[in-house]
Amino acid sequence: MNLVFLTPGGVLLTLGVLIPLVALFFVRRRAGRVRSALGLDEPRRLGLVFGILSLLAAGTFLGLAAAQPVIERTTTLETRTDAEAFIVLDVSRSMLARRSPRSATRIERAKTAARTLRAALPEVRFGIASLTDRALPHLFPSIDHDVFESTLTRSLGIEQPPPRSSLATNATSLDALATIRTQRYFMPKSRKRLLIVLTDGESQPVSAARLASVLRRPPVTDVVLVHVWHADERVYSGDAPEPQYRPDPSSSLVLDGLARAVSGDVYAESEIGAATTKARELIGSGPTVVRGERSGQVPLAPYLAAAALAPLALLLWRRDR
Repeated sequence: MNLVFLTPGGVLLTLGVLIPLVALFFVRRRAGRVRSALGLDEPRRLGLVFGILSLLAAGTFLGLAAAQPVIERTTTLETRTDAEAFIVLDVSRSMLARRSPRSATRIERAKTAARTLRAALPEVRFGIASLTDRALPHLFPSIDHDVFESTLTRSLGIEQPPPRSSLATNATSLDALATIRTQRYFMPKSRKRLLIVLTDGESQPVSAARLASVLRRPPVTDVVLVHVWHADERVYSGDAPEPQYRPDPSSSLVLDGLARAVSGDVYAESEIGAATTKARELIGSGPTVVRGERSGQVPLAPYLAAAALAPLALLLWRRDR
């Protein structure tokens, strides 16, 4: 962390404070002669000292602001060589459900949770997949946070792609998570594999034992399930709820059973902090390689300019008293 002045010559603006101080000197000297002629007492020096200090402080802050100081921070970026993670986002139509026509939908809340989970593991390569009655990769594990954000924002939408059948009551099939292993979404060299599934749990019947036999095969794929669901949510068309949709109260039982089968964990969306902690625990530590450096700047000039207003405001306040 370094302090750098972009325009160091700007600090000379501080000298401008000498102009009002010189003017004050001549005004005080002239006023002293007048008081002496009239036989008046000298005013208390406290007010004079306060005025001088206020002018000096304001001038100093403005001069420093003109020099444009910035704090430069450089962070070494590292990448785990043994670990990868996948965010799997349910994009079935039920993920449009929300508590009111103007509140956030399940899929919007799931995307927010995905960003939180990704930010908690900055050194791990993350991929993104969508889930309906099949899983589809949108991003294979990448360390690039901007690519992750772009994919999450632009590529994932409700029923994109749509499920194979439009007649099923529940379009989501959690059994499709097996394809993430069987179709080699993870690199063979990745020994630590993490699957984070964000879903409302409103799924077709799950063959939990079969799914466990696939995901628990070495190298084991650890699973964290986040239940994005509330019992009072509806899918809205405009301001009116669609009568054909009702939240499925068995969704929590489905996810609990799946979590037990695959030795995973399930969290409510309000427990995203605990889910993040668990994800970090499952990934653990491992070998890394340095992939570069990231630099950032924090400009201080706006704060210094604002600070210059404080002594001037105090000076005006005392003048009006």
